[in-house]
Amino acid sequence: MRNVWRIVVLIVLGGLSLQLYFLARIALMTVVDPQSTTFQRSEVFRLARDNHQVLWSQEWRPYDEISDNLKRAVIASEDANFADHSGVEWDALENAWKRNNQAQARVDKARAQAQARYERAVARAQARGRKPPEPPARALGATPKVIGGSTITQQLAKNLFLSGERNFLRKGQEFAITFMLEGLLSKERILGVYLNNVEWGEGIFGAQAAARHYFRVDASQLSATPAGRLAVMLPAPKRFEKNPHSAYVAGRGATIAARLQGVELP
Repeated sequence: MRNVWRIVVLIVLGGLSLQLYFLARIALMTVVDPQSTTFQRSEVFRLARDNHQVLWSQEWRPYDEISDNLKRAVIASEDANFADHSGVEWDALENAWKRNNQAQARVDKARAQAQARYERAVARAQARGRKPPEPPARALGATPKVIGGSTITQQLAKNLFLSGERNFLRKGQEFAITFMLEGLLSKERILGVYLNNVEWGEGIFGAQAAARHYFRVDASQLSATPAGRLAVMLPAPKRFEKNPHSAYVAGRGATIAARLQGVELP
């Protein structure tokens, strides 16, 4: 029994030490710009492993040297209540959870139907002495589109310190880091760190790199239209970078651009 208590105490002390580490790192960000994030380091490893080279573009820009159009566009697209909330939008998380569960149920039903159709087709083929058809890999392997309810602060917490795996322990740690960020950093600082580190394509990180790569201008020179298009790309940058001027990106970007004047900056 004594050994069990020792293990429990060690686990608790380890957890507290980890929180103090995160707290110290975030406190340092009040005066020191973070040079990399956990997500960026994982991307460096992936690129080196898969491509045997690392093509990287990132250049830090102070908050005042990033276009207000881009700040407003990102807030409008990713976190409309950024200036007001304390780090977490509980209603948005609940709605995302419900919608994801509904999407999973629809996919599960579609998979079951596809499997039943395939089994009937195999039975018919065997009864007629024919070669069974190939299984419908696309239908059987379908996955639901996951909808996120994370705020900008939560996204930053995840990118700075956490892995991409999905479980309750990691989500709990994300909440803890989110509240540390909100407690120690100003909203301007949170947004500035986010915009300088967020991914905008494979090996493209931060507003300056994205502005140069897609529009050949500095981050400070982004007008409403390109700012809106960059904001549209954030949920899936690797997918949208393949066709950054697609009809969807242009149309959705124009919608965001039209709303910029109504977006409150922190």
